Amino acid sequence: MEEKMSLIVAGAVDYKGFPADRSKTGGWIPAALILGIEIVERLSTMGIAVNLVTYMISVMHLPSSTAANTVTDFMGTSFLLCLLGGFLADSFLGRYKTIGIFAAIQTLGTATLAISTKLPQLRPPSCHANSDSCKQANGFQMGILYLSLYLIALGTGGLKSSVSGFGSDQFDEKDEKEKSQMAYFFNRFFFFISFGTLAAVTVLVYLQDEVSRSVAYGICSVSMIVAIMVFMSGTKRYRYKKSLGSPIVQIFQVIVASIKKRKMQLPYNVDSLYEDTPEASRIEHTDQFRFLEKAAIVTEGDFETNASGSAPNPWKLCSLTRVEEVKMMVRLLPVWATTIIFWTTYAQMITFSVEQASTMERNMGSFQIPAGSLTVFFVAAILITLAVYDRIIMPLWKKWRGKPGFTDLQRIAIGLVFSVFGMAVASVCERKRLSVAKSVGGNHATLPISVFLLIPQFFLVGSGEAFIYTGQLDFFITRSPKGMKTMSTGLFLTTLSLGFFVSSFLVSVVKKVTGTRDGQGWLADNINKGRLDLFYGLLTILSLINFIAFAVCAVWFKPKKPKQAGMQMGAINAEEKC
Repeated sequence: MEEKMSLIVAGAVDYKGFPADRSKTGGWIPAALILGIEIVERLSTMGIAVNLVTYMISVMHLPSSTAANTVTDFMGTSFLLCLLGGFLADSFLGRYKTIGIFAAIQTLGTATLAISTKLPQLRPPSCHANSDSCKQANGFQMGILYLSLYLIALGTGGLKSSVSGFGSDQFDEKDEKEKSQMAYFFNRFFFFISFGTLAAVTVLVYLQDEVSRSVAYGICSVSMIVAIMVFMSGTKRYRYKKSLGSPIVQIFQVIVASIKKRKMQLPYNVDSLYEDTPEASRIEHTDQFRFLEKAAIVTEGDFETNASGSAPNPWKLCSLTRVEEVKMMVRLLPVWATTIIFWTTYAQMITFSVEQASTMERNMGSFQIPAGSLTVFFVAAILITLAVYDRIIMPLWKKWRGKPGFTDLQRIAIGLVFSVFGMAVASVCERKRLSVAKSVGGNHATLPISVFLLIPQFFLVGSGEAFIYTGQLDFFITRSPKGMKTMSTGLFLTTLSLGFFVSSFLVSVVKKVTGTRDGQGWLADNINKGRLDLFYGLLTILSLINFIAFAVCAVWFKPKKPKQAGMQMGAINAEEKC
């Protein structure tokens, strides 16, 4: 009997709803099937994003600033919709159904994009490069293009919100062997999806430029269909965990309850506040944001009678542990806010930097490198940095300091420093490119300057992403309550979203402030006649200011020890302390 019970995974069920059998469900094989669909998602999304700006300018004949904003709005929406996908998965659909539904939506989007790039009626007439008589795409043509892009964005948001979580569901944290396998799964998750990006910026971009965009996007659709079939093949092997409800709703319940009781005085003794959480799961009391504790004050009318007895109305009364969970999420916000600007600098690598590359010599012998494929150096920097950190830096750091690598906040700080230097180098390189453009008149389709001049900025920002992505993921998962890990991951992904939106906002503001009636200014319609170097310089200054703000927030973010032993509400895991 005991042997049979040991095969049951607590809190998990199989596809029929029965308790999950450890020997028949979960483990590396189902997790790999789930990982496959994320690799294909990255292939599709990044393969489209890194080369979209060249399509907008050369085929749809949009101004460079408008093309850049189209790309950043697309990427920003993709990550912002992760919140919607997470909410649906937690509250209604579950992670398995969410992945299946949104993968199908992304497939529909890439198929629509393939059609829109194939039919001549859905794009304006072709014209010579740098010609002033080029006709821009009309509203109908842009509408079809936007429809396909935002279907892809919707699919991406739903997938990203659930893939990593459903992958972790395949491992039992209470089993030491499976717990180590889960750690390995997360350590390699970012590494493997980077290979999806690598394939996107090399093979897929080459097919777009040298064969046909419709063929390349069609391959994305077919790949996702295959990935869905592979994903569905593991249905009987997956472990499914029941949702405990949306963390967003729980947070709003604490806020609403505390606002309703805002005029009430907090009791002197914290033990007088409502608590129904088992002692082993309670979170120790902290002195920050004490106004939220008013949600735990017991008043008449807070309890409601139902068939199972009397229970508190969660919109009127919340446990002190639930309040402390919300406090933990609030304490994440300063660090969250100061990491947004990094993704604004990242946005330049797939917009203006690609546009820069399109004006430069890209030949290697008889082979011409597609402009969008220059981001291969960006991906290479990520992979090299991760390998160096894992194999060299971590062992040396452990030997010197006795710690297994940098902390999450230290990695974020290093990533921000790399972004400052990346934008500074980008500004210097663009000044050199503009001087060449000026010397030849600025109207040449290809300037006599090597595209490899841009490699340093790709490498610096790429190395920064390797540190900041892993640092943020670690920070937002380990510093959040157990019941809000999905919510916290969504919060992390919104930094990417807002970074792209901030980029669009900055481009619009700079275009308006520095532009003139003839389309000139820092971000001129013709990049050779603008001052992109000054725009990069502005981003360098903003990134430096942001780094200083982050340093202040990182110092403020410290574990809060209780002033008195009697105020402790129970022991919690070290990873949950804030």
